[in-house]
Amino acid sequence: MGDWAGRSAAEIAAAVREKRVTPREVVAEHLARIERLDGRIGAFRKVRAEAALAEADEVGSRTGLAELPLAGVPVAVKDNLAVRGESRRDGSAATPDTPAAEDHVTVARLRAAGAVVVGLTNVPELCVFGTTEGPYGTARNPWDTTRTAGGSSGGSAAAVAAGLVPVSLGNDGMGSLRIPAANCGLVTLKPGHGVVPAGIGEGDWFGMAENGALATTVEDLRLVLGVLAGTGLPRAAEPPRRRIAAAVRSPLAGVSVSRPYTTAVREAAGVLTRAGHRVRRAEPPYPLSLGVTALTHWTAGTAVDAEGLDRALLARRTRVHAAVGRRFVDSVRTGDGRERLRARLAPFFAEHDVLLTAALARRSPPPAGPWHERGWLRNVLANTAYSPFTPPWNLTGWPAMSVPFGTLPSGAPCAVQLVGRPGSEGALLELAEELERLRPWPRTAPVG
Repeated sequence: MGDWAGRSAAEIAAAVREKRVTPREVVAEHLARIERLDGRIGAFRKVRAEAALAEADEVGSRTGLAELPLAGVPVAVKDNLAVRGESRRDGSAATPDTPAAEDHVTVARLRAAGAVVVGLTNVPELCVFGTTEGPYGTARNPWDTTRTAGGSSGGSAAAVAAGLVPVSLGNDGMGSLRIPAANCGLVTLKPGHGVVPAGIGEGDWFGMAENGALATTVEDLRLVLGVLAGTGLPRAAEPPRRRIAAAVRSPLAGVSVSRPYTTAVREAAGVLTRAGHRVRRAEPPYPLSLGVTALTHWTAGTAVDAEGLDRALLARRTRVHAAVGRRFVDSVRTGDGRERLRARLAPFFAEHDVLLTAALARRSPPPAGPWHERGWLRNVLANTAYSPFTPPWNLTGWPAMSVPFGTLPSGAPCAVQLVGRPGSEGALLELAEELERLRPWPRTAPVG
């Protein structure tokens, strides 16, 4: 076997297209690494070892192998998206153990591009919270397995950070891509509304949830997002100088931001200034009501997803979250609160091209443990305290990404967030590429 586990998706696909390695060899090596390490990491609910090897052989036999952008690349899929022949459990004992008849459109696009699905990754029940644990396991941070990988795409992030797969599929309804990416030292982008097909749960959390990818390099992220979107994301021949606002205050009243994250914002601002961008300190005009708006939408989305499930089989924190949200479903469905927020923030983004913030707020992720057995309020307060920066951009539907930058006192990765107006995915990726080039980050955590 070659040394393919830990390589980027772009490197693997190029080698397969050039027939320097077969898809089976690549997939077999990653399956061996999963078998060796995932008992400690808890990334996967289901590993499709036999099926993945058969799919790898099918990819290798395709006549158009040289045209496949993800030829032979092993991928993991978040367990709230359908994979043909596998059940979709959504982190819950209350969901049916029934194999899906068809792939979700994003999974189908990955497979059509030559990717091989090696497994389905762990999520918190109904993908509600920013830590990942439940009846199918606990997703731990490969940088420190005593800490959570984050959530709700925690298993997908842990799989990439541990080198079990080079890229993974996840989604983001209140930060569910950006939170685990920041925890695990990965790069991700929550696309703006309509860029990548959604179809997540019952109504995409009123249009707030978007599908995306987790990767170790911006090149890989751009590659996979292009496949998911069905078209390449624009790249300027000569990227223009951007007007960037650097903000360090929390959007949510009463939530403080720890020094490592404020330092990361200031240092990233310095790097981008030296690169020629116009960066200045400016705080968006977040309304004081933002916390209430976020909570009503967060709980109402869960209430819709919990409809039809046996409540006796749901964890208590999920039952309470859904019960709180049921009273808000009708008002949230109008979209008035989200439209008011967009109207308030739009002038800020007319003056600035990009907003630079911290990705998270606390010095370290919450401990890995049985959060699903703890009270609802304790979960809500823990989530709010460590991730205040992500929800506004689900509410507006605008693109936002997490980019590794610097380190926490523990030595684990720190991260910043980049936010843009609708249609600015290409601009955000270009800025992330500059940060990656000027301040490189480790590809994977030092495990195994």
